[in-house]
Amino acid sequence: MSEPISPIRLHKQLERIWMTPSGIGRLSSVNHTVLGKRFMVVALTFFAIGGFLSMLIRAQLATPHSAFIGPEIYNQIFTMHGTVMMFLFAIPMFEGFVIYMLPKMLGARDMAFPRLTAYGFWCYLFGGMILIGAMLAGVAPDSGWFMYTPLSSRPYTPGINADVWLLGITFVEISAVTAAIEIFVSILKMRAPGMALTRMPLMAWYMLVTSGMMIVGFPPLILGSILLELERAFDLPFFDPTRGGDPLLWQHLFWLFGHPEVYIIFLPAAGALSTIIPVFAQRQILGYRAIIAAIVAMGFLSFGLWVHHMFTVGIPHLALAFFSAASALVAIPTAVQIFAWLGTLASGKPKWDVPMLYVFGFFFVFVIGGLTGVMLAMVPFNTQVHDTHFVVAHLHYVLVGGFVFPMLAGIYHWMPHISGRQSLYRLSVPAFWLIFSGFNLTFFQMHLTGLMGMPRRISTYPSNWGWDWLNLSSSIGGFILTMGFALVLADMVLQFRYGRFFRRDPWQAQTLEWATATPPPSYNFAAIPRIDIRADGLEPARIGPVQAGGAGYLGFAREDRQETMGVDMATGAPEHVMILPRRTYLPLWTALATASFFLAMLFGFYALAPFGALATLILFLLWPASLGQKRDQGPVDIGMGEKAPLDVECDSNVSVLANRAAIVMDATLFASLLFGGLFLLVVAPNWEGMTPLDLPLWLAGTALAAAALAGGASLLARRANGRGGRGGPWLLATVLGQIAAVAMLVMLALALPEPTAHARQAVILALISYGALHCGLGGLMAGHGYWRLSQGYVSARRQTEMVLAWLWNLYAGAALVPALGLIVLLALEGATP
Repeated sequence: MSEPISPIRLHKQLERIWMTPSGIGRLSSVNHTVLGKRFMVVALTFFAIGGFLSMLIRAQLATPHSAFIGPEIYNQIFTMHGTVMMFLFAIPMFEGFVIYMLPKMLGARDMAFPRLTAYGFWCYLFGGMILIGAMLAGVAPDSGWFMYTPLSSRPYTPGINADVWLLGITFVEISAVTAAIEIFVSILKMRAPGMALTRMPLMAWYMLVTSGMMIVGFPPLILGSILLELERAFDLPFFDPTRGGDPLLWQHLFWLFGHPEVYIIFLPAAGALSTIIPVFAQRQILGYRAIIAAIVAMGFLSFGLWVHHMFTVGIPHLALAFFSAASALVAIPTAVQIFAWLGTLASGKPKWDVPMLYVFGFFFVFVIGGLTGVMLAMVPFNTQVHDTHFVVAHLHYVLVGGFVFPMLAGIYHWMPHISGRQSLYRLSVPAFWLIFSGFNLTFFQMHLTGLMGMPRRISTYPSNWGWDWLNLSSSIGGFILTMGFALVLADMVLQFRYGRFFRRDPWQAQTLEWATATPPPSYNFAAIPRIDIRADGLEPARIGPVQAGGAGYLGFAREDRQETMGVDMATGAPEHVMILPRRTYLPLWTALATASFFLAMLFGFYALAPFGALATLILFLLWPASLGQKRDQGPVDIGMGEKAPLDVECDSNVSVLANRAAIVMDATLFASLLFGGLFLLVVAPNWEGMTPLDLPLWLAGTALAAAALAGGASLLARRANGRGGRGGPWLLATVLGQIAAVAMLVMLALALPEPTAHARQAVILALISYGALHCGLGGLMAGHGYWRLSQGYVSARRQTEMVLAWLWNLYAGAALVPALGLIVLLALEGATP
């Protein structure tokens, strides 16, 4: 590159490229620092709303026979409290923190897909606004945050209350799944050179497992929400037992998501603890590898626990024993982490500060929640306290202890990084004691009322059952808790306004985020450092000035491009240079188009919904229009005397990895659909006396053959392009093959008799629709590849579009095999053997 330049001039050059403009231009931001802060601010706003709703609940339950609010409003309030806290606060809060902090911890300049981050934020904001707007309008969901059928089905909830939950949460989940893929790919491909997997900070390991859990755990809920909305909107009876459906199918799909979600919420908080505790213990964490093993084990075990919430629905005793044992077994990896943290504190030289107060609060509260969790894992005890306030107490001790206390510790630990100021600590200590005492006063008594038989989700209770003083003290504790959070908010405001300025690393931490300036510049690192030791044993105060002077990788501004490093997933060796997209309004417009689709569905304008979906698709297709290179450049200078190719010339770039992750997510949703169809076939009532359906199954075979040929053509296109030949004709053949497959599947759907008559036909229609949608997607990817090829963005070295077309067409054909197999099985149900 050119001659070395001064740190100030380098800063100005990089800031001009990476900056977010002021005023209305801030809406175009795709920078992870800006978006991470937006996520956290909006999540904390929703937390305040959820807290206000909890105060209304406690005011209603403070005394027996209360007339403070009626049962209808109470049902909306407790439903919205759970929904806001679980979906609008907990998950988005850690997403925001990770989006803000992860690139800084890993030594990157941004996340892998900045525009996807922005799109996810707008979807989160708009989806949350739909839910809160419905509450203000008096039509909030009122069937519980779990939306159990048949209570949430159309006959029992005829208004739009349930639709608000189903569509609003699905809209918000777009944000969650995009963030999951983004985090997963960024951790694997965007670490500082030299940072092998075995050198990553523990926070990165926690988030790698958490994002993997989200990729696999969220699709069942998305599928369940889609199926229930289809039942409510179009009368397809997936959950109606009178027509072959089963309400238990909703519970299975919901808790396939719901129980892993508890660990999805806990693991990022545990990652914060594993980062904070060594700082204040003044030594490295004990049991680094054991903790990693525990994280992975917890991630796997969490998916075997969903029936933990369904012990009383009448499942076989053998299944009860299995899920009970699995529920108790998950305590082992949790204990490994807790003992590692305690051992680190015991073997170090702990220094007390406000973050450590909340760490102490975590240990006390979370251990109680863990012990009651082991109690609830035992089937006889669970049966006795099922749906009582004992379960409410356990849930809050686990979630507040496992997430909110670590979150508050993290706020006080990392707030100086965001604000550039240190707290004055005038309000933080009394705030902690108000929160700690108020929480325990609120929820400990619920163990007792639960053991005394007080049910969950009741708005009033009699005065002669001994619950009065316990509920009154719980309500008093709730208001004390609220005062504590108000003091924390005031303390944060005062820190931003009056806190003491400082230079790098006020805590003498040993992780890379403290090597940036505080507040950090929009590009994080003027030069990306090389990491040759474990990334929780660094010297940020030494690294920071060195990289600010441009000593490292990419320590220069080149062609006004936003460049960062891509590395080998396992070793962290420099692999390619990533060119990230600049700021744009496209994510905002795309989210608005997506919102138009969901609003059309919510208000019953079903004829308009396809236009919203089409607008969203068109806008997505505009995203890559300005990306890529029209000529092969070969390896370019990356500093440190090394060269590497651009990402478009690398076969293992983030786009390919992200699409593989998306296919895994898609396949999980598909597997949930197959599970639902088989569950109804085997378990659901009203399947006796069925007769075979008269379906033209030859259409199914023809569709499968067309999709298989399309998949083969996409493979030939990729190979021809890789040899420098003409892949375009094969891509066109792929498009034609998928068009034929979609046509056959549409004809098969039109031949299906009365989809609303029975769950069998409804499931067949869902399977056909899934197959047709993915054949269409495969054809679209091939058509997009052909357009990019014709524009000069594809060559033998720049094959990303070819690889993506092949991946999605391969998946479309592979998914048709089990889909059509189950269709045949369902169609022949009732045939004489």
